[in-house]
Amino acid sequence: MRFRKLKQQSKKQQQPQQEQKPQVDYARYVDRIKAFITDMFMIYAPILYIITYVFMGTKEDFQDSQFAPLIGVTIYGFIYALLVSKLGQTPGKKAYTMVVVDNDTKEKISFLRALLRFIAFLFSATILIGLLVPFYRKDNRALHDLISGTVVIKSKE
Repeated sequence: MRFRKLKQQSKKQQQPQQEQKPQVDYARYVDRIKAFITDMFMIYAPILYIITYVFMGTKEDFQDSQFAPLIGVTIYGFIYALLVSKLGQTPGKKAYTMVVVDNDTKEKISFLRALLRFIAFLFSATILIGLLVPFYRKDNRALHDLISGTVVIKSKE
């Protein structure tokens, strides 16, 4: 055997085997948008309907109120955080086989972290730049994902 091959083999034996990270299948951003729209129709629209016609009485009263939309967003935020913390997904994410997990451990996130993610989403949607971030990242993480340390991946189901 040649000296060069012996040297290469000894280097390979000396180097510790690097652990390969498991491949993560990141959810497509288009599917995330579709899931968001689905959640708006399945969760947020009924909340607004109930606030408008059960509690306020008429749509004019709802439109004149400054607190009714805030209450609707608050209720939606708590429902969203509860679903993401307990199930890892909302009905829209379930329809598109996605799950929200911690970026490092790939485990479900806590209620407070899910609530932080929702508040960060409201912030990033307000400035619009936060929603454009995934177009420049390989892992499709938006600004609210970066702030809360989460990632949306395809579920195994």
